Amino acid sequence: MATKNDIFEQGMEAPDFQLMGSDGQSYQLSDYRGKKGVVLFFYPKDNTPGCTTESCEFKEIYDEIRDLGYELLGISRDSLSSHHRFIDKYELPFVLLSDEDKKVHEAYAVWQEKNMYGKKTMGVVRSTFAVDVEGKILKEFRNVKAKGHALKVYEFLKNS
Repeated sequence: MATKNDIFEQGMEAPDFQLMGSDGQSYQLSDYRGKKGVVLFFYPKDNTPGCTTESCEFKEIYDEIRDLGYELLGISRDSLSSHHRFIDKYELPFVLLSDEDKKVHEAYAVWQEKNMYGKKTMGVVRSTFAVDVEGKILKEFRNVKAKGHALKVYEFLKNS
């Protein structure tokens, strides 16, 4: 069920995209259709405290997410070289996608105006999307707190 903060309704087609991954491959969401579900997590910046916490928590349950039939992909505006350093430093087992021109961020409505200490700026709202095997939105998690988020996503997938 959609809440007032949701942009997509359950069952809506997830916006397709094509982005380069940290492994040098091109990734397109539609390539997974009919094969497996996908968990997309959008995060603000490599090697920052919250993003490191979130990514490392996803690392701890990556195999369990895959066992449920989902691939996990992280997306940020960082460069591929930044992604490589982040992956190497924390031994992340999943692919990170680079969206430097923020087109995918905009398609998923995670590039938004934020209010920081009374100053309005544009930035990434930490969000995760569970997409089913048919490419439809199962659930969106918006404006999430990094700590404990990965487990909430896993629990949702396990129970859906």
